[in-house]
Amino acid sequence: MAYPFFSLAKSHRTIPIDFRSGDVAIRVEAVPDHGMATIWDADVLIWAASQIVEARDAGLRTSRLMAATPHEILTFIGRGTGSRDYQRLKAALDRLQSTTVATSLRQPPPNPQTRVRSDGSSSPEAGGRRMHRFSWINEWTERADGRGNPGGVELIVPDWFYRAVLDDALVLTIDRAYFGLTGGMERWLYRLVRKHGGRQRSGWRFDFHHLHLKSGSLSPFKRFAFELRDIIRRQPLPGYTLFVELETGGRVVLAFEPQPCGQAGETLVLSGTNGLVLSGTRDSCYREPESPVSHGQKSEIRALNLDSNKDSNFLVVGAGKTRADQGSAVKGSRRASFGNPPFASKVGGAS
Repeated sequence: MAYPFFSLAKSHRTIPIDFRSGDVAIRVEAVPDHGMATIWDADVLIWAASQIVEARDAGLRTSRLMAATPHEILTFIGRGTGSRDYQRLKAALDRLQSTTVATSLRQPPPNPQTRVRSDGSSSPEAGGRRMHRFSWINEWTERADGRGNPGGVELIVPDWFYRAVLDDALVLTIDRAYFGLTGGMERWLYRLVRKHGGRQRSGWRFDFHHLHLKSGSLSPFKRFAFELRDIIRRQPLPGYTLFVELETGGRVVLAFEPQPCGQAGETLVLSGTNGLVLSGTRDSCYREPESPVSHGQKSEIRALNLDSNKDSNFLVVGAGKTRADQGSAVKGSRRASFGNPPFASKVGGAS
């Protein structure tokens, strides 16, 4: 979720993604016939991960081989179910199968004793962790009935993906509204915010330049920063509020926090409530809204923490777990918010 594995544009992309940060290296390559898998194609992987987790939680035997009807997949990811949508699904499967990924993420570090050969030359893993190469779908098959009508699809997910989904620490729930995000950058930003921000009140912070590097976007930094500020202004991410913070040294930082239950959203509150309420209850969502003029205007001293989690997480709609929900902050920052973020509706259940 926090690394550039997919193209953020719907246009045909063949330029590779080459990302390096510390011990993490990612190389994503595409073939000219199909192009690189997009962040919309990744919805199929969210469906696959959800099916694996649901089967595991139900005590069923899981497998990398999966079978489903196009209708089941398209309905789950919030798409239409017409013939055109089915053709788009097949194109997405082709891109997922033809896109290759080589990464050191979640690979064991090299053995220090084997880094240098007896003749003094370096071993292949001397420069860092070993690389794992795979495609998002190893292979897929289109089934048909006796009349030649589409009867479903079978696909095999890679072992790298399968093992990560079975690891509770690498599974997160997502808001159902994620599938309604239309922009590739919005989708990528939600995945990153969900992974790093979690449910902590203090949220997380990222430098604009660092975000540009992590996105794998082909847009120049100025264009990327412009689009990022527009997303902050519109507040489209379900469940999170975005801010721009300016550090005392002049660096511009994106900050995000989970939306509180009593987030200002309407100018009216319900009347006729009971005069007494039980002590110790949580805040109601029907609270008198704060003034939108002062909302988000803060000045405080924070502990420095821009980026810590080294491993990425996978998205799963449903009940998942994570160890990535940690807080962070920036020293002496000034915050400005844009607009009044709407309420978010959550999706529950195992998937």
